[in-house]
Amino acid sequence: MAMAAGLGPGEAAAAAHALSLPAEAFGNDPRVELAWAMKAHQHAQVYFNLISSVDPKFLNLTKVDDQIYSEFRKTFRDLKIDVLDPEELKSEAAKEKWRPFCLRFEGVVEDFNYGTLLRLDCREDYTEENTIFATRIQFFAIEIARNREGCNSVVYSSAREPAAEAASG
Repeated sequence: MAMAAGLGPGEAAAAAHALSLPAEAFGNDPRVELAWAMKAHQHAQVYFNLISSVDPKFLNLTKVDDQIYSEFRKTFRDLKIDVLDPEELKSEAAKEKWRPFCLRFEGVVEDFNYGTLLRLDCREDYTEENTIFATRIQFFAIEIARNREGCNSVVYSSAREPAAEAASG
């Protein structure tokens, strides 16, 4: 979050405006890349704090979680979600499988194809080694499955342990 601390109100408004424009308008503008990185980092921190504070099996991330989960498990029945293999997201064969899945949510999930950060190992926080770039619908599909299948419970439980130790000690 330290990146956002350096922005004043005017700069933050400019960054927000820039993020609303089509990608073609920018090329590889470093200001846009920084704004995206700050937004993605903030989203990642908020999500990790959420699953640390609330039992993930009770979370709804979208209005269509049931549809996302059902379609995800129909399409990716055997995908191991606790520790992701980047090849299952990024290889050419994986992209061929993910593309039609993602497109099913165009117009259903807002910004379904925007870039976001996804943890590889669900037991760990977001770090450079444990993070991969994914689309928003991939993030939702995998994290909804992790929540429903109990994979993210370890994050919630670990966050509870220090509080329990402090209360008893």
